[in-house]
Order: sequence, then structure tokens, then C-alpha cells
Amino acid sequence: MDEKHIENLEESLGGYKEKILEVNKGTLEWDRDLIFKVRTQMGYEIEYDANLQWGCAPTETLLTSVAGCMAIDVFYFLRKMKADIKEFKINFSGIRKPDPPQYYKSIELILNISGSGLTPKKLDRAISLSQNKYCSVYNALRKDIEVKVSYTIKEI
Repeated sequence: MDEKHIENLEESLGGYKEKILEVNKGTLEWDRDLIFKVRTQMGYEIEYDANLQWGCAPTETLLTSVAGCMAIDVFYFLRKMKADIKEFKINFSGIRKPDPPQYYKSIELILNISGSGLTPKKLDRAISLSQNKYCSVYNALRKDIEVKVSYTIKEI
């Protein structure tokens, strides 16, 4: 991929990357026991439950946020690189430190993509752009977290 095409690719981000809300707000309210309800400013709701019976753990949503942010970036870049994506899935996992604070020591993301016009070079570039420049969630993580990203391509 030549430098001119990479420039054009990054210039095309004007769409969704300009639409960020500079200030994000929401509410978190105690419900019962150790269960809290979160409501985002856009009206989305999440339940956090320390016992994992009625809701998820905040650390789970951190992993889903990393995967979601990278998915949006990589999918967008691949489409701009003229890839025709038929299936896109990320399997993710994280290994946490056993003692408090029990932050993630490592995160693994495995992208499974099928379609046409997909190449390792395109995937490597899209992942690199996401990790090094555009994925806000990834760039908000601790710098000592090892993040491994791999992929499988199935040409259709």
C-alpha cells in the first residue's frame, strides 16, 4: 500500500471520528446488594453485579470496549481499502492480576474475517492504525498491558 493511499485512508476518517462527544456523561445508581445500574447519556443501560448473577463485571465491559473500538476501526479501514467483508468476528480474552488492583496483565484479540480483497498487508495496516493512532479505548489502557492481536482470513 503506497503512502498516497494511506494518506487518503486517514483523510477519510472525517466521518465517524469527527462525531465524538468531547464530554461523556452518565449515571451510575445503586440498585440492590452489589448491583449498580449505569445509564449513558445516549440512554443505553448496563447492569454491573459484583456476584455476576444479574449483570456483568466492569472489567468485562472494558474488554468488550477494547474489542468494539478496534472492530470499528479495522472494519472501516478494510472497507476503505476495497475489501468486501462478509463476516467479521473478534474473540477476546484477558488475563488479570490475581491481587488487587486486579487489572489486566494481558489481552488477546483474535479477528476472524471472511470476504474478498483481504490480505495480511491490509489487515496489518488496519490493526496498526487502530492500535497506534485511532482506538481511544486501546490508548487509554495501562502501558504495561501486553495486547496481542492476531487474525484469520477466509477468502470468499
